[in-house]
Amino acid sequence: MALNIAILLSVVMAGLLLLSPRFAKSTVWRATVTPLASIIGSGFLVLAPILVSAYGRSAPLVMAGLCIGAYLFGEAIRFNIFARNVPRPVEDMAVERLELGASWALVFAFMISVGYYLNLFGAFAISQTPYDNPVNARLLTSAVYILILAVGWFHGFKALERMEYAAVTIKLAVIAGLLIGLTWYFYQRASAGELFFHEAQLSGWPAVTLAFGLVITVQGFETSRYLGQEYDPQTRISSMRLAQLVCTAIYMIYIGLFAYAFDRSEFQLSETAIIDLMALITPLLTVMLVLAALAAQFSAAIADTSGSGGLVEELTRGRMTARYGYVLLVFIGIVMTWEADVFQIIAYASRAFALYYTLQSAIAARRAFIIPGTPWHRKLGFCLLVALGAMIVLFGNDVESSNAG
Repeated sequence: MALNIAILLSVVMAGLLLLSPRFAKSTVWRATVTPLASIIGSGFLVLAPILVSAYGRSAPLVMAGLCIGAYLFGEAIRFNIFARNVPRPVEDMAVERLELGASWALVFAFMISVGYYLNLFGAFAISQTPYDNPVNARLLTSAVYILILAVGWFHGFKALERMEYAAVTIKLAVIAGLLIGLTWYFYQRASAGELFFHEAQLSGWPAVTLAFGLVITVQGFETSRYLGQEYDPQTRISSMRLAQLVCTAIYMIYIGLFAYAFDRSEFQLSETAIIDLMALITPLLTVMLVLAALAAQFSAAIADTSGSGGLVEELTRGRMTARYGYVLLVFIGIVMTWEADVFQIIAYASRAFALYYTLQSAIAARRAFIIPGTPWHRKLGFCLLVALGAMIVLFGNDVESSNAG
């Protein structure tokens, strides 16, 4: 009872803090909400069981590596935001072509990520019902795709996009409660001398390719790049950096507690494994996680669907309207839903976003070489990011394939 009260109090206090005028009226915080909504989304729900299952006691180190890699790719995008918005930006044909390629890469990355969000939505929505099986989850996911298409086709997404701030507030408040519960559970295990230090099940190249395939779980910071109509360049740069730092802190605490508090035999590797594990702490966390997951998945899917459709219309100069972009997205998503599992979609999405990050790093590298006075370490760093991104695109793998290898 005391634990439930502590969890509820932490959720309420975090929610009230985020809804307070100091946060709600802060320009930087509101700009931070969009990338934050994307980074702490689906990945938070599936990442811990995957990391602990594959890497054991080294899971926090792998999590740190993912966060550092994402932050470095973020540096490339922040450099591009700055370079595009100086009083006299350097014009270059190669940069323009790379920008076009990056935009198309992002369109298809959005399409795959929506599949990732909605498949998790379907799995979580039926996880606590008598109808919990893969076919019913896929049927529900397909139905939500059709609903999103209908909303986008007939009404557009503006009304639903207003849910973003509320959804992020709910999600962060629930995460606060989750961390309180996890901290208590970790303390209980530690006090009894029952922490777990699992050996890694993967090593060598398979371990590396799985980490490559998990990039999607720390993706989302790039959305700041496309908020130019709402926020000035410095605000977008600051908000992206803040979003990544906040997410890194949350992820490291979360994985650091999770990795040693649960026995691997206590869970099966599935997209909803986190629900069963949180029930070991308190059933209250199960209910809260399901509700937060549904809100997070649906709002993230709406945001990426809207972004994808808008980019398609912009890139085709109106020859394909946003509505037909939604049709293409839904078609690809339903095919993925029935032909791939969630872990495969995670790897596909990671590769798609890695392609986008590779192109953004190439743009940053090109600009670094043609802008006078750019430090050599930036030039070298952006070139190394291009190489890293290309490796992720080529070799990123999913959990099942990595284990089979």
